[in-house]
Amino acid sequence: MQIFCLGLNHKTTPLNLRERLVFSEDALRAALARLGCGDGIGFVAEMVILSTCNRIEIYAASSQPAFSELEAFLSETRNVPADELRPHLYRHKGSDAIHHLLKVAAGLDSLVLGEPQILGQVTRALELARGAGAAGPLLSRLFQSAIHSGKRARTETAISHNPASVASLAASLCEHDVADIAAAQIVVLGAGEMAELAVEALRKRGAERILIVNRTLTRAQELVTRWKAEAATFESLDAILPSADILIASTGAPHTLVSAEMVRAAMAERQRQLVLIDIAVPRDIEAACSEVPGVRLYDIDSLNATLETSLAERAAEVPHVEAILAEEKAKFMDFLSSLEMLPLITDMRQQAEQIRQAELEKTLRRLPDLTEVERARIEALTIALVKKLLDSPTARLRAEAASPRAPEYAAMTRTLFGLKRESGLNGSSGGDCPISTAAE
Repeated sequence: MQIFCLGLNHKTTPLNLRERLVFSEDALRAALARLGCGDGIGFVAEMVILSTCNRIEIYAASSQPAFSELEAFLSETRNVPADELRPHLYRHKGSDAIHHLLKVAAGLDSLVLGEPQILGQVTRALELARGAGAAGPLLSRLFQSAIHSGKRARTETAISHNPASVASLAASLCEHDVADIAAAQIVVLGAGEMAELAVEALRKRGAERILIVNRTLTRAQELVTRWKAEAATFESLDAILPSADILIASTGAPHTLVSAEMVRAAMAERQRQLVLIDIAVPRDIEAACSEVPGVRLYDIDSLNATLETSLAERAAEVPHVEAILAEEKAKFMDFLSSLEMLPLITDMRQQAEQIRQAELEKTLRRLPDLTEVERARIEALTIALVKKLLDSPTARLRAEAASPRAPEYAAMTRTLFGLKRESGLNGSSGGDCPISTAAE
């Protein structure tokens, strides 16, 4: 049985195509149910689908090469022609597929290095596959290993500790500069994407009071419900500033909208600090505002400089994360190796049990006068003998399962015990190796 990964992500595929391929949870359940209900997809025995805004990946356990079947499956379920998909797809199998999933769960393959959301998405993907009956013991164990790896990466390293976007950095600075972020009055000047991302990041940190100030009230009101905010127009800005604790500016105006004079007038009416964050280009806030006592001003250049340092700190953690992934991958590979010995050990025990029962039957036929208690004692003796005889070779086989000589031990054992080469896991024809991580 081999592990396959067919996927595409933000590195290989434009947004307009990724948007067409994203699975809703209902669509995921329906797609996975095909396998769980026995609707065959080639030789695929197990499947997990990871679908986010930045990636769609199908993980499969199959006894035969599965990329063409998975490609057709993705094309059919998302109603996108295979020819349109094919140039953007990447394909991993065996050890490469295992390592890729571990990297994904740890955030090393994300648009934002070390971002934490992907770990929850990997966990949810496994939950959905299990619920649909599509994830079996092999992929369940693989995804559990990936989830454990991701948790270790985030607790044992600083890969997720530093802000990794202008929006998250802005929110982090606000949280640092304002004593009570939940009680702070946040004013958003403009209603663009960057401002929205900053507000979203502040919401995650507990911000509750948001006022959107825009050129037109109509546009501001479109965002009021989504942000649970209030709205106002630029004409109200002078009256609003004295009550603001944080002002995030991100408009498309060709000139500054907040002058040093306006800020001085606002600060004359208050006794607390004002945090100004200007993420607009051209700038919305006059640079001289930083000279007003009690004002902290961050512009896009200072944010970017800090962000570069933050990202560099995250990047410095990558070797530590990779070391964790190497450990977890080695553990999973040991698990796979132990699975390769299980059919052999099972065959040994089955053969021994058949011999035991046959010989016991012969012996008991020759001793018809034995009582039931005596018969039971003889049977117990034969069971104990078989167990004692097999305990040592079984323990040795398990111990050697992860060694490079495991195939030699398996072949020699089958020869010594006169065992036939059986089919692999889930009926696949794989000889002594029911799960393979080697290249085809």
